[in-house]
Amino acid sequence: MKSLINSWQLWAFLSATFAALTAVLAKVGVEEINSDYATLVRTLVILAAAAAIVAATGQWQSPVSVPGRSYLFLVLSGLATAASWLCYFRALKLGDASRVAPIDKLSVVLVAVFAALFLNERLASINWLGVVLITAGVVLVAYKP
Repeated sequence: MKSLINSWQLWAFLSATFAALTAVLAKVGVEEINSDYATLVRTLVILAAAAAIVAATGQWQSPVSVPGRSYLFLVLSGLATAASWLCYFRALKLGDASRVAPIDKLSVVLVAVFAALFLNERLASINWLGVVLITAGVVLVAYKP
């Protein structure tokens, strides 16, 4: 069981499951309110939950122990997350969750491209085929006949 808990595949699958629930629950939650306000509420819940987890597991660390470079990239990541969530909630407000979520998952394709360009990560041909297939899947799921 210990090896399963330390498996990145398990955590990635759980992430996907919770992301799917996020889309469905958020679609209902945003129906009667402004999408930006809905994003704020969601963010406050995430902040409280993350703080509780860090406190409960004893993972707090002194802010001065964190390198400046880490702060820079975490702040940039936070800004990107905020922009993503604001756009996502606006899309959910305007469109069907079953079409918004697949387009949002083009992030998988973009991560592969950005990782290759900026992180020098290398994908094999079979992996790039998967990226192409994900793109095709997004188009097919998001298409409205």
